[in-house]
Amino acid sequence: MAKFVFKLEGVLRQRKHAEQDKQRELAVKQKQFVELQQTLSGLQQSMQSANEDVRRNHLVGRLNLEFLAAHRRFLVGMQRQAVVTMQKLALALRAVDEARMELTEAAKQRKVIEKLREKQFARWREELAKREQAEMDEIGMQLAYQNLLEDSEPAK
Repeated sequence: MAKFVFKLEGVLRQRKHAEQDKQRELAVKQKQFVELQQTLSGLQQSMQSANEDVRRNHLVGRLNLEFLAAHRRFLVGMQRQAVVTMQKLALALRAVDEARMELTEAAKQRKVIEKLREKQFARWREELAKREQAEMDEIGMQLAYQNLLEDSEPAK
């Protein structure tokens, strides 16, 4: 039986490989984004726990102004870190969006080749069915001709 050969199989393989690369790139960028979110969350928790500690333990009785000044410097430093992290987070989000668009484009390019393959396969299958039908018709004609010859021969 005849075998279907898709001449652009190498291109399809390359497009699938490119799409997988884009998937990996997106996963890496998403991981970086999540790590930055966790860092920001950790900074916020540190600031909240430090503020809570100051409220519970250091605002009762005699006030230590040096400690309060140090605490204030700590909070300002944490806020700076949070701002830097949020800027990195915005860049990471943009990178994730770009990677997602690149993945979408790569998937679209792969699907175009797959559609072409499907159409060529359907056309090949139709041609194969037509050839098989023509062969069956030919066999039928030969059998009918054979029967006609046998019927027309004088009986002995």
